[in-house]
Amino acid sequence: MISKLKILKNKNFLALSVNMIISIFSVIIMSLLFRSFSKTDAGTWFFFLSIQGLVDAFRSGFLNTATIKFYAGAEKKRAEAVLGSVWLIAIIITLIVVFLSGVLYAFSSLINNDQLIVVAKWLGITFISSLPFTVPIWILMAEENYKKILWLRLVNNLTMLLIILCLIYFNKMTLTNMLILNIVTNCLTGVVCLFFKSFNLKTIFYCNKQTLLELYHFGKFTVSTSTSVLFFRISTTFVITFFLGPTALAVYNLPGRLMTIIEIPLGSSLGTGMSSMATALNKNDKNQFVYIFKKYAGLLTFAIIPIVLGVIIFADLAVYIIGGEKYVGSEAANILRIMVFFSLLFPIDRFNGVALDMLHLPRINFQKVLLMLCVHITGSFLGIYFFKSLYGIAFFGPFTIISGVLYGYYELKKRISYSLREILVIGWQESKYVIAKAYSKISLR
Repeated sequence: MISKLKILKNKNFLALSVNMIISIFSVIIMSLLFRSFSKTDAGTWFFFLSIQGLVDAFRSGFLNTATIKFYAGAEKKRAEAVLGSVWLIAIIITLIVVFLSGVLYAFSSLINNDQLIVVAKWLGITFISSLPFTVPIWILMAEENYKKILWLRLVNNLTMLLIILCLIYFNKMTLTNMLILNIVTNCLTGVVCLFFKSFNLKTIFYCNKQTLLELYHFGKFTVSTSTSVLFFRISTTFVITFFLGPTALAVYNLPGRLMTIIEIPLGSSLGTGMSSMATALNKNDKNQFVYIFKKYAGLLTFAIIPIVLGVIIFADLAVYIIGGEKYVGSEAANILRIMVFFSLLFPIDRFNGVALDMLHLPRINFQKVLLMLCVHITGSFLGIYFFKSLYGIAFFGPFTIISGVLYGYYELKKRISYSLREILVIGWQESKYVIAKAYSKISLR
């Protein structure tokens, strides 16, 4: 019993739980929307989410990592200055986005694209509604308080799911109602943050010029990296929407959303692995840093192999379960197979980026992501030009991840003892250890 309680309090378990909650609810909600919306409305909704994700990536990319780096473990006076500066910058970024979306909406009569009109009308208020819980989540991450984060994610996702079910039951599930619901659940989560006393808005009076500049100079590279990553999805969204239409976008988004099954273990391991790597560097133990890097990248590579094989075999079934009959026979299943096969390179690529950031080389990590973005955009246009279908984009997609792995390997090789073979060897050894440990516990029962 005691050992079970220890597991529940373990930060790795809680971080994994948070990612599982997000991913599971995301898949369920996505399935309901795919089945309730027409392909056109589904395409419009995911287009809006892509733009919302881009502006949110700018805000989070600028401040999320900076909050963790400068706030965690800081003395009270320093911590208040950091949080106050974070709040001020977050508010400024939010107001800029609101202003720009307002200007776009003012000229909406000149816009002939329905998807852009939806973005202009709803982006600003949605972005404001997410601010009251976004900053507290950064703070809780810095404090490694994953229990409260878990509760916040539950409130946000469970509320949305329950209301969606009610809307479907009463035949009120429309695109407009979904946009309103998105805002309502954001506001409710912000209220819960206030209840948890995780707001810390009063610290805004303790911000100062020095801390603001410090956050700015650190964040200018991390925001470049995070927004560039989002441009992968945004660029594909724009190419498909304007060349193949929103119906094709809905088909392409289905396998993309199903890839969350890979993001569950990857997302949780990135968070805990990053903190372990940072701790090793802060103790000037570079050998331990390198070992942790290789261990996480290798172990995750082997851990997702069964998932990859399962998805390849049951791709058609997964598409049917999530999307329904109207997506059966479309390109969705085969695109999913292509995506998930090359996801085997995700762990190495992601931890290459983490290692570069931890080694105080965010500029090089940004260059890596920028290279991948160029390859991705070029591949998307070439795919449309030569194939004139979604298969063209899927065919050129793997070149993106391959270019990132090779560039990250090239840059890290200059600075640490590192080879892809060592990652796989250590990953295999750790995999056998984890399996043996799990087997011994089962045998004891």
